[in-house]
Amino acid sequence: MKLADRIVADAETCSGHPRIEGTRVRVSNILGWLASGMSAAEIVADYPYLTEADVRAALEFAARAVDASPVAAE
Repeated sequence: MKLADRIVADAETCSGHPRIEGTRVRVSNILGWLASGMSAAEIVADYPYLTEADVRAALEFAARAVDASPVAAE
């Protein structure tokens, strides 16, 4: 199932977690690498089958997912 530009999910690959199309790299992997301080350029250097556009797509997908699930204030 195509979830967004470059982002797909299906039950047979990565247990259905959102991932970069054509790879087994999950959106959560990219977010974790960015959170650890890696830049998009460093991610692409370490994983040459990814592009900076893939990294941006993962960020955009995550932003939309967070926006779609508001957390109620107590």
